[in-house]
Amino acid sequence: MDPRVHEHAEVLVDWSARIEPGDDVVLAVEEDAHELAVAVAEQLGAVGANLLATYESSEVSRAYVKAHDGGFEAGAHELAMLQEADAFLALGGGRNTTAKADVGGETQQAHSRAREAIREARMATDWVKTVHPTRSLAQQAGMAFEEYQDFVYDAVLRNWEALAEEMAEVKEVLDEGREVRLLKDRDDQPTTDLWMSIEGRTAVNSAASVAYDSHNLPSGEVFTAPYDTEGTVFFDVPMTINDRRVRDVHLRFEDGEVVEFAAEQGEEVLEAELDTDAGARRLGELGIGMNRGIDRFTDNILFDEKMGDTVHLALGRAYDANLPDGETGNQSAIHTDMIADVSQDSRIEVDGETIQRDGVFWFEDGFGEA
Repeated sequence: MDPRVHEHAEVLVDWSARIEPGDDVVLAVEEDAHELAVAVAEQLGAVGANLLATYESSEVSRAYVKAHDGGFEAGAHELAMLQEADAFLALGGGRNTTAKADVGGETQQAHSRAREAIREARMATDWVKTVHPTRSLAQQAGMAFEEYQDFVYDAVLRNWEALAEEMAEVKEVLDEGREVRLLKDRDDQPTTDLWMSIEGRTAVNSAASVAYDSHNLPSGEVFTAPYDTEGTVFFDVPMTINDRRVRDVHLRFEDGEVVEFAAEQGEEVLEAELDTDAGARRLGELGIGMNRGIDRFTDNILFDEKMGDTVHLALGRAYDANLPDGETGNQSAIHTDMIADVSQDSRIEVDGETIQRDGVFWFEDGFGEA
């Protein structure tokens, strides 16, 4: 076994999930994440946690939803399991990244809506999602397998404390800010000029640990929950939504809601997402990528949205960590991230002050010349 698998497991259990003796842990393992699951199980045993491993498979899920009559219900048994768990660790690494490509959007949305209570129960735990490098993911990224392994571990095995200190500077600006403006004006694509209110929100310094209200490994972003969105935005980073390709998405917002949309590819997938429920046409997240260990797009949102020189916006559910106590943010059965490359002809402003220009932050070398 590659020794970096054990390092990955140690970071996941100790730094990310902060597992303690006696914790009840659900470990959800996709088909080809076996090696990482073995290493994580060993780490959990050494800590003295209680382990329940479950099998996750997109192909199993596909078979179920295609055969079902569509009257989906949340399983009380799964809900009970999650309600009793202290932590939920999801190990991605399936065999087919488009296993559910032939499942209709309406069916997928119905299944998603039915599982909302299960998602809420999972998110009430100390949950962390990570991924084991597999050949299918390497193929999706357009990389050789060994090359992809190096890429994943460069993103995961970081000095997270040092990155957390750097990201804290951006968090502070967002916490004190009232309004964010995202601008991008390139000759070869539609103009982005988007305004978002953030007053009263709390940004999350997403340093790959539940101690920072961060639930992805790798992570490396600062995110908040915007509202009262106005203007237009163009997402030029291709993505896979519900196992189908979506590219070059253009959205226009009025009074906080998407009123026009278009996509060069996968527009019907985008439309199905927007039609999920009332909250699906509003933003739940603004995220600013800061993980410089991620140096290329791989068509995997877990990595792509954390990449430096990117901004991502999510349609749908807002995270409670961004909201004042007692306030309910945007509610939806979806949380669908879309990414814009801001490395050229772009800037991010907070209350009229530029905090990033062409991918360079105000505290980084080269900001004045960017």
